[in-house]
Amino acid sequence: MTGVDDVEIIVAHGERATLRVGGVFLKVDADRARSDVEVTAMALAPIPTPQVLWHQAPVLALAAVPGTALGRLGQPSSAPPEAWAAAGAAVRRLHEAPLPPWPGPEPAEVEAGLDRQCHWLRSSGVLPADLVERNRQVAGAALREWTPVFTHGDLQAGHVFVRGEEVTGVIDWSEAARGDALFDLAVLTLGHEEHLGDVVAGYGRPVDVDVVRGWWSLRSLSAIRWLVEHGFDPFAPGCEVDVLRARM
Repeated sequence: MTGVDDVEIIVAHGERATLRVGGVFLKVDADRARSDVEVTAMALAPIPTPQVLWHQAPVLALAAVPGTALGRLGQPSSAPPEAWAAAGAAVRRLHEAPLPPWPGPEPAEVEAGLDRQCHWLRSSGVLPADLVERNRQVAGAALREWTPVFTHGDLQAGHVFVRGEEVTGVIDWSEAARGDALFDLAVLTLGHEEHLGDVVAGYGRPVDVDVVRGWWSLRSLSAIRWLVEHGFDPFAPGCEVDVLRARM
């Protein structure tokens, strides 16, 4: 048989899976609410997003966006500083947009979740206690009241696609909500700290770097249990555990 595209598994675990067939991504999500959020958020966002081809729960079909990912956690980015600055400018446009109609997590909720994860990391022995404690201290800078903005919620560098100095698309909007602007900037630069200055330059507003560092620690501490339990490796070079070690 000729002319048939191969099926590529992009990511798959117990909660969701993403497949690529030619120029189409098929996202299968057991949680209908997440896919509904994704579709609505993409329609509201004032920056480039994938075209929705069809949505019939539990499957969402999206057209591939042009360009290449800005970066990948654990790998050096080949994108120029101008591309990172363009990503910062796109994030500011998102943050200046009207708030989405659904809420996001409050600081107290985030802190309670963080403390549960730190307790598990210490009691399980996955990380040394001093590494957990130091990063819990650093994370405290992020745990303050913030003015909510329209946040992507999972703005990894791998979710931002660029071509040259242009942002061509931002993918994976299922965590979009009202939230802290500096959380998006922190997730975008997680593991790519050398590009924080480029992103801030493009963002065009003053940024409290201590809060960004706090979110780096908080994000990494909060993610490790989920990653381990779903078959991912936060100990890989340049990934979450290395981000925590950098704070020591």
